[in-house]
Amino acid sequence: MTSTILIADDDPVQRRLLEAMVRRFGYAVETVDGGESALARLDAADVPPIDLLILDLVMPDLDGMGVLGKLRERRLGVPAIVQTAHGSIETVISAMRAGALDFVVKPVGAERLQVSIKNALRFDALEDEVRRMTRRATGTLTFKDIITKSEAMTRVMRLAERAARSSIPVLIEGESGVGKELMARAIQGVSDRKGRPFVTVNCGALPENLVESILFGHEKGAFTGATDKHSGKFVEANGGTLFLDEIGELPMEAQVKLLRALQEGEIDPVGAKRPIKVDIRLVSATNQNLIELVKRGRFREDLYYRLNVFPLTLPPLRARRDDIADLSRRFVARFSAEEGKRIRGVTAEALALLTRYDWPGNVRQLENAVFRAVVLADSDELTVAEFPQIAAQVDGFDVRVPPAPQPVAATSPPEKEIVRVEVRDPSAMPLLDDSGEVRKLEAIEEAAIRFALTHYRGQMSEMARRLGIGRSTLYRKMKDFGLHEPGSDEAAA
Repeated sequence: MTSTILIADDDPVQRRLLEAMVRRFGYAVETVDGGESALARLDAADVPPIDLLILDLVMPDLDGMGVLGKLRERRLGVPAIVQTAHGSIETVISAMRAGALDFVVKPVGAERLQVSIKNALRFDALEDEVRRMTRRATGTLTFKDIITKSEAMTRVMRLAERAARSSIPVLIEGESGVGKELMARAIQGVSDRKGRPFVTVNCGALPENLVESILFGHEKGAFTGATDKHSGKFVEANGGTLFLDEIGELPMEAQVKLLRALQEGEIDPVGAKRPIKVDIRLVSATNQNLIELVKRGRFREDLYYRLNVFPLTLPPLRARRDDIADLSRRFVARFSAEEGKRIRGVTAEALALLTRYDWPGNVRQLENAVFRAVVLADSDELTVAEFPQIAAQVDGFDVRVPPAPQPVAATSPPEKEIVRVEVRDPSAMPLLDDSGEVRKLEAIEEAAIRFALTHYRGQMSEMARRLGIGRSTLYRKMKDFGLHEPGSDEAAA
């Protein structure tokens, strides 16, 4: 779903002209005939939110300046473009001071209005991203910072808000990349532990021989190599929230100690003489079916019921397609700022492409696709051409590129033909070597592991699962090929 723009103008002719113009730009439009009606629509619950307000300054019931004042009082962060037939400098200054992002004079031209809308949406998206990243860093992220127009996601957030008011253990389920950690941070941000430590542990990335030490700590000299005392993640999270991601990957031995820590509220560091009391809020997450792991004997049943007190299941991105446009706009704003580019947004055709794609990697895949598109972009908007890998997998979208220049006679007219070419997936693996012979299995295996290491960002459990091998086998093969897990001492060296 594209951005929704609300037009507030008491002149019916002007309203219809603006509505037709904005619809032609590819946005959804709603109209009201006064300031009071505009505020009522912005306050309305259980309806899609308004992304931008085009506001007439002169209206009989409540004028534009009055609406801007009410928006500030109610802390409604809706960007506004004001318009009037009288464009004096004093009026412009007053409107900008009241919170307007831009000012246009009636009758506004289509090109001027389109640029103003794009800039306002881009500025609002960048502000939202900055606020969200700041709150995430300070532990004050809330559910308002989670972008959604999906009813399924909204229902999950309502349940999560109830859970946040207590210290009940929460289990967040969902596919990889749906935003489980973001939900966990929002739970802390609205609880009485906001602003306190939020410690994340990826259980799938823990070396099996160091799991207990990393989680519960160890004393100096407790084992070979323990040259210093280590407090452990439970102690680091004391007073705050401990987020255990990929909880299904936790080894059975560590599951026993985790169960005791949750039941007794105390931990036993390796080599310690006495237990340590800890006060943590536990939020765990998994992209696996834990009850199936219990049936197969890979997860303790008593720990499962201890963790699964308040389950939350996040829908995949393909089940909340209405959120793709907003997510894309915010990713564009962030990455264009980081890359020093002035990209205003995404074209309607490109948004249609992104909305129709199924996104098996969910929000994380969308974020990476937009990042790549921003880096590739040469214009001030992202088009279908910046998403060739996505377009190649969606029916109805042809990626067109100009042909390679051909030498022509001086008297020949320049070639202007545009041809269709097949877009090949750059991740496709060649089966033949440079001499035209079939590559050795070892070389193909190494290439597959190298690709998986980059594609899954070093998430070893996810890599092993997708490659269909055990984690220990994966570690051994990576060592044989001279590959190292990101963040390891060898990689850092």
